[in-house]
Amino acid sequence: MQKRALVVGLGIAGMSAAIGLRRAGWTPVIFERAAERRTGGYFIFMFPEGVQAVADLGIADHLHTRNPEWRPGGNSWSVDRRGRRKPALGLLDAPSGVAAVLRGDIEAALWHGITGDGTEDAVEVRFGTTPVEITEGDGGVRVLLEDVGTGKQYREDFDLVVGADGMRSSVRRMVFGRDEDYLANWKAMICAFQMKEQVPSYEASDSVIVSRPKRAMWVFGLADHAPCAWLTYRTEDIPDRFAGPSIEQVRAAFSGMDNDPVVRHVLHSLEQAPDHVFDSIHQVKMPRWSKGRVVLVGDAAWCMNTYSAMGSSSSLRGGVALGVALREHPGDLAAALDAWETGLRPYITRQQRSARIKQQRFVPSSRLAEALGSVVLDLIHRVVHRRMAAEYTAWSALSGTAR
Repeated sequence: MQKRALVVGLGIAGMSAAIGLRRAGWTPVIFERAAERRTGGYFIFMFPEGVQAVADLGIADHLHTRNPEWRPGGNSWSVDRRGRRKPALGLLDAPSGVAAVLRGDIEAALWHGITGDGTEDAVEVRFGTTPVEITEGDGGVRVLLEDVGTGKQYREDFDLVVGADGMRSSVRRMVFGRDEDYLANWKAMICAFQMKEQVPSYEASDSVIVSRPKRAMWVFGLADHAPCAWLTYRTEDIPDRFAGPSIEQVRAAFSGMDNDPVVRHVLHSLEQAPDHVFDSIHQVKMPRWSKGRVVLVGDAAWCMNTYSAMGSSSSLRGGVALGVALREHPGDLAAALDAWETGLRPYITRQQRSARIKQQRFVPSSRLAEALGSVVLDLIHRVVHRRMAAEYTAWSALSGTAR
């Protein structure tokens, strides 16, 4: 008989793990607390590790990417205190292989992967269901499940439980302990949403950066979609950040910057947006990602936070690696989980450490950090821009020859 695995969470980490499990010969069942699959989501850029994981999961043909076509002069702009714009180093001005996507693009591709395309059995998904108790026995795990709508509870047995339910994972609390033992508070907040229209006077695919000490606003331009806005700020009073309406909290954080037309437009767009993400920023650090027959993946295990820009890529890679480890150790779950963590942890550790440096890029901690960062980024921009301009010229000449 095939072994059954309960996967908690229908996000990127959960669906990636489910595909990996199915490829290893397991029968995964995904339980999702929400009543339906979410769509949409804000901007994400995937590094080559994530792009490769998408290919390894067999969903590359179903992933819609939104990289803007690069233009001479660039697609990214920074705005100074006088409202002057200058070319900036964009997040896609990087080595080839980086993909611009929305979170919903990745989840749509993964959804196609778990529902099957006629060649594989679809993964069972139960919406509106959540675990409330996890008990490990000699030969498996007994899970008490609850229907969120009715409150009805029932028990089922599994050979493995995969917690893929995010930074504030309920599986982690039940099996490993309280959140405070693993969440590192970065004393910062994020607000992200999809805009209806671009900032006036900018091209549709432009990215715009308004960065000041301890607060910053980014607009990410896409090829075939309205831009996404990403706002972040440093704060010492995280608990108070959730005391009132999130839009009021954001407006207060950017008070004094709203004389800038870009900031005014983005804040107005936030008020018009049908939904948005507003949350505190943490990293999850654990000495061990598995305990017996329970394993955590994605943000539940190693949340790198938004500054790392590697959350989705690492979740995809984690699901691929879990499937490979289970395939290579078919009769020994403990050995499989040990091999999975041993192979993945050095990569995760490097990315978590890099997030602190990247945070200065996204939201400088002081006026000095802002000035030094600006000088360094200007120098890098000149080098990168020359390279990309040369590639664009060569490509244009080749295209002209082809015609």
